[in-house]
Order: sequence, then C-alpha cells, then structure tokens
Amino acid sequence: MKQQKVMFANARGEKLASILNLPDGKPIAFVLFAHCFTCTKNITAAANIARALGRWQMAVLRFDFTGLGESMGEFAETTFSSQISDLVAAARFLEAQHEAPKILIGHSLGGTAVLHAASQIDAVKAVVTIAAPGDPAHVAHLLRDSREQIERSGEASVMIGGRPFTIRKEFIDDIEAHKPKEVIRGLNAALLVMHSPRDRIVGIENASEIFQTARHPKSFISLDPADHLLSRKEDSFYAGDMIATWARRYLEADEKAP
Repeated sequence: MKQQKVMFANARGEKLASILNLPDGKPIAFVLFAHCFTCTKNITAAANIARALGRWQMAVLRFDFTGLGESMGEFAETTFSSQISDLVAAARFLEAQHEAPKILIGHSLGGTAVLHAASQIDAVKAVVTIAAPGDPAHVAHLLRDSREQIERSGEASVMIGGRPFTIRKEFIDDIEAHKPKEVIRGLNAALLVMHSPRDRIVGIENASEIFQTARHPKSFISLDPADHLLSRKEDSFYAGDMIATWARRYLEADEKAP
C-alpha cells in the first residue's frame, strides 16, 4: 500500500492537509474519512481503518479539518457547517484527481458531518458512522462548563482532550441550528451505524437514534468492547474489516446495475 501526503483547498481557499492511502493495484472504490471533533487525520483509529480498507483494495483520503493538525485556517473561526463544506471540498478534490468517493466514513462528530455531507456528493453509495452523536448539538455537553462565558463574551477557551481550543458562540449557534433527523431520513445511500455499548463519550443511545431514524438499507455493528476513540489496535482494524465487507455489497450492486 502506498501513502501520499496531498493538499487541497477548502471553500475559502485555505489549504487542507491530507493523506491518501492507495492499495496495490486499481482501487475498487475511493473512501473519504472524517475524523472526530478536535482530532486530526493522524489519530490511530483513522490510520488503522485506512490500512484495513487498503487490504480490501479501497483507497482512503483522510484530512485535517480547517485549523486542525497541519491544515491552514483558524479553528476558532470554524463551525459544523464549515466542516461539512470541508468534506465536500475533499470529495471534489478526489473527483478531480482520481475518482469521486463512493463511501463516506465519519468518527464521532465526523460521523454526524458525513451524514450531512452525503447529499452534496452525488457518487456516494454508502455512509458509515462510528461512535457518532445523533445530533451535532451533543457536542455542547463538552462545553457546558464554559457555556455561560461563551454566551456572555462570545467565545471561551475550552479544554478538550487535554488541549485548549477557542470555541465561539457562532459554533454553538450553528450546531444547534441543524436538523439531523430530516437529514438522516433523507439519506440516499446505504447506512452502517457502528458503536460500542461501552462508549462513555457518546452513549449507545445515539446509535439507536440514528438507526431508527434512517430508512433502509441500514445496518448496525456493535464495536464492543471498544472505547470511543477505538484506542486498541484490534478494535480499529476490526471496524475497518467490517466496513469493507459490508460496503462491497453496495459497490457490487452499483456495478451490476443496468
């Protein structure tokens, strides 16, 4: 498997850093991966899932959202809507340079983002959420101790995963303005919901909410005993292998369509 570092521009012209994993031989599909809230493309789970998919002849693009990791821009100026826009920009980059992504995978808030981005990416046949909140506003619980300051001052420095991030009122207003149930009901792609019942960050009830709201075709795979970040190597590789096995059915169906 080959790994390339590539850059592409978001809607504002800021360069976003990404890694493209290419299998040996022609890929059967290109996959777009969205990392968890305030994480980066280099989080272990994302890297291992990309490697697992590569063994199944799938190419994977994972990138740093605006203002995170090696990408340009200020994280404080981003919103949930801008993350959706970044995903669409990544899909257009893939389409221009290789092939439009047929599979979207999102981890945690990235999972909620791919649900929203899918309708703007025509080639998508399958969407996968991993430990995703049913509503982007779920992220607000991480900010509860700073909510009053954000409302009063317009922004606050919030510790997330041991690192400080500036969160502005515009971010909270934006996530609360989205209507996820309408988006999930309107999803025009096969859906795989993956979640661990031991997840202490985003409870398993979020998986139930997404699954029950979505139309068929839809599937659920338990990631027990994984934690929210799929910290153990075996958990992330298991997730990657299960995604590949599940997604191939929809890729093959597309190939056989008249």
